[in-house]
Amino acid sequence: MPTLSRFAALSPAPVLLETLELLEWPRLCAHLASFASTQPGRRAAKATALPDDLEASRQWLARSIELAGLDGVTEGGLSFQGVHDLDAVLKRCSKGGVADGEELLEVADTLAAARRLRRQIVDPDLRPLCTELFNAVATFPELEQRLKFSLEEGGRVADRASAALAGLRLQWQSLRQQRRDRLQDVMRRWSAQLQDTVIAERHGRPVLAVKAGAVGHCKGMVHDSSASGNTVFVEPQAVIELGNRLAAQEGRIREEEQRVLAELSTAVGEQHDPLTKLGEVLLLLDLTLARARYGQWLGGVPPRLEADPDAPFALEQLRHPLLVWQQKREYGADVVPISITVAGDLRVVAITGPNTGGKTVTLKSIGLAALMARAGLWLPCQGTPSLPWCALVLADIGDEQSLQQSLSTFSGHVKRIGRILAALDQGATPALVLLDEVGAGTDPSEGTALATALLRSLADRARLTIATTHFGELKALKYSDSRFENASVAFDSETLSPTYQLLWGIPGRSNALAIATRLGLDPQVIEQARGLLSPQADGDVNAVIRGLEEQRQRQQAAAEDAAALLARTELLHEELLGRWERQRQQSSLQQEQGRQRLETSIRDGQKEVRRLIRRLRDQKADGETARKAGQRLRRLEADHRPAPERRRHPDWRPQVGDRIRLLALGKAAEVLSISDDGLQLTVRCGVMRSTVELSAVESLDGRKPTPPQATVQVKARGVGGRGADVRTSSNTVDVRGMRVHEAESAVEERLRTATGPLWVIHGIGTGKLKRGLRQWLETVPYVERVSDADQGDGGPGCSVIYPR
Repeated sequence: MPTLSRFAALSPAPVLLETLELLEWPRLCAHLASFASTQPGRRAAKATALPDDLEASRQWLARSIELAGLDGVTEGGLSFQGVHDLDAVLKRCSKGGVADGEELLEVADTLAAARRLRRQIVDPDLRPLCTELFNAVATFPELEQRLKFSLEEGGRVADRASAALAGLRLQWQSLRQQRRDRLQDVMRRWSAQLQDTVIAERHGRPVLAVKAGAVGHCKGMVHDSSASGNTVFVEPQAVIELGNRLAAQEGRIREEEQRVLAELSTAVGEQHDPLTKLGEVLLLLDLTLARARYGQWLGGVPPRLEADPDAPFALEQLRHPLLVWQQKREYGADVVPISITVAGDLRVVAITGPNTGGKTVTLKSIGLAALMARAGLWLPCQGTPSLPWCALVLADIGDEQSLQQSLSTFSGHVKRIGRILAALDQGATPALVLLDEVGAGTDPSEGTALATALLRSLADRARLTIATTHFGELKALKYSDSRFENASVAFDSETLSPTYQLLWGIPGRSNALAIATRLGLDPQVIEQARGLLSPQADGDVNAVIRGLEEQRQRQQAAAEDAAALLARTELLHEELLGRWERQRQQSSLQQEQGRQRLETSIRDGQKEVRRLIRRLRDQKADGETARKAGQRLRRLEADHRPAPERRRHPDWRPQVGDRIRLLALGKAAEVLSISDDGLQLTVRCGVMRSTVELSAVESLDGRKPTPPQATVQVKARGVGGRGADVRTSSNTVDVRGMRVHEAESAVEERLRTATGPLWVIHGIGTGKLKRGLRQWLETVPYVERVSDADQGDGGPGCSVIYPR
C-alpha cells in the first residue's frame, strides 16, 4: 500500500530549499492547507514534499481528478468529519499505556468516518486508484462497536461496560442518598444555629453554614470559615462516616473504570499497525481532496506530465497562483495571464523589457507551474497544460547582497549560480533553471560576456533556462543559435505603463528615451542620446527589433481585418438562416391550407352520403351500400389527412448535469437543479454554489439558452364527472327504432359538432343496436371512449360517447 513516504523526496539540497523560498512555495502550501479537512491534513499540506518520480506525480493527479468528480456530485461534498489524529493514542496503547475515554472515542469516530468514506469512494470502475487505497486496510467495525458500547459521550465509562462497575455505581448512589437524607434531618435540628439552609461543599465534603457563636452546639468537623469569621462550615458528625464510605466507593469505581479503559486500550494497541495504515490512507485522501478543491478554486485544470524530457512546454493563459489568491481573498488587482509555448528543441528563452513590466512574475509563474505539476496540483490555466516532469527547479531571483559576508549584489548572484551549476552536475534531469537579471551588477561588457557564456553552458546542461536581462547583445543569440528564443513584456509608451503581457519571438526594446521625453527631460539631451544610439551597421539590434515590432503590428492589423470579415460572414449566415426559416413557415402554411381544403371536401361528401341514406330509409330500401360508401369516405379522409409536421427543436436549454459557462465570471459550471419555471438554475462553480438566471449562462460552445414558453394550466373535472358534462336536449340523440347503419349516420353527424360528451339513447331490447354502435365506435379515431350512462340518465339503455 502506498504511503506518504513514497511521495516524499530525499532531503533537498540547500540550493533546492533556496529555490523553494525564492518562488514562495511555502506560501502556496499554506494556501493549499486551508482546503484540508483534518488537522493532520493541514500539517501535511503545509509541508508538502515533491514526489521523486513521474509515476507518483501522475498518481496524485489521477486521484485528485477521481475525488473531484465524486465531491462534485455528493450532496454537501465529501466530508472528513469524525477523522482525528490518532498517532499519539495509538503509540501509547501499543506500549501498554491507558488512553482516556475521549481518546478512545476519537478512535471509534475515526473508524466510523473511514467506513463511511469507504462506502462513498470505493468504485473500481470510476475510481480505481482511490479504491486501491482501501483494499489493504480494515475499518474494524467490531472494535468501533465495542468502544461505543463501553463509552458514553464525553468519554465516561458506561455502566453497561462492566457488571461490577454498574453495581458499584448503584451502591454509591444509595450511600449518597442516605447522606442527603441525614443532612436534611440535621438541617431541621440545627435550623436555629444555621446561617442558611444551603448544603455547601468544601474539599469534596458536604458542609453546613453554622453561626460562629453556635459551633459548640453542632457536633462535626470544621472544614472552613467565612472571610468575616461569622460563619463556620461544619460537616455534621452524623454524615462523616457515610462520607468516608462514599470516598472509598469512589476509589473502587475509579479502579473499575481504569480496568475497563485498560482493556479497551489493549484492544486498540493490538491493532496498532493496521490502524496506523488506515490513518495514512485517510491522510492521503484528505490531501488528495484538498488538491482537487484548491485546483478548482484557482480555476485550474489538471496538467499533462510528459515522460520525454524534450517534450514542449505548453501553458495557455497561465496565472500566478499567489496573485490569484491575492485577487480573490484580498481583493487585489486582476491577474493578467501569460501564454508560454516552448518547443522541444529550445533550451534558453531570454525575456527582455522595462522594469516593473512583469518579467520576474513570469519567472515565478513558470517555476511554480513546474513545482505544482510535480506535486500533483492543478494549474491555473486554460485548455490542457502540458509540460515535461522536471526533476530539478533551480532559481536565482532577487538580490543576495550581504554586508556580514562582504558580498556585493554581483558576488551574491555568482555564488548562487555556482550552486545551481553544481546541482545540475550532481542532480537528476530534466532541470528547469530560472535566472533574474543574469549578468547584472557589474561592468555591462563583462556582464554581457559572462551572461552569454553562462546561457550557452546551461543550454547544454538544463532542459530549459529562462532568463531576464537588459543586455541587448543577448537578444541576438537567437539568430546565431537555434536553441535560443526571445520574449518580451509589452510596454505602452503613450501611457508609460507596462501591460504585463508576454510577447514571444520578439525581444523587448529600450524605452528609456521615450520615458525621458514624456517626463520632460531637456530635448537637446534627448537628441544627443539618439545620436549616440544611431545604428553603425545594418545589423543593429534595435533596428531588428523595430522591424519585428512593425511586422507584428501588420500581422495584428491583418488579424483584425480577418476578424471583421468573419463577423460579416456570420451576419450573412444568420440572414440566410432567417430567410430559410421564413420560407419553411410559408411552406407549412400552404400545406395547412391544402389540408383544410381537403377536409372541407371530405365533409361535403359525407353530408351528401347522409342525405342519400335518409332518402333510402324513407323509401324502405336497403342502406348497406350507403353505409359502405360512408365507411369508404372515412377511410379516404384518414388516408389523405397529412400527418402533423414534427416540430424541430434546434434551440438549446440546459439540463441537470450539463456543463455551462457563467457569463459574469467567464467560468465553467455544472447545473445541479432547475426551477419549475425553467428560468433559474442552481449551479456549482468549483467549490461554490449559486443560483443564477437562465439568461446569465450559455453553453460551452457559445449558444444562448431559449427561455421556456409560458404555459397555462387549466384544471378541469374528469370526463366522468357530473359538473359541466350534464345531459341536455342539445347533447342527446335518440336512435331507438333505427337500424345500425342509420344510427351510425345520425350519431356521426352529431359527433362532428359535439364539444363534449354525447348521450345516445338506443334502448335495451335485444341489444343488437347497442352492440353494433359500440363496434362501430371502436373504429372511429376521434372517439376516446364509450360507457353506459348513469342510472338517472338511462343506465344500460343509453351510451355516453366521449370525443377526443
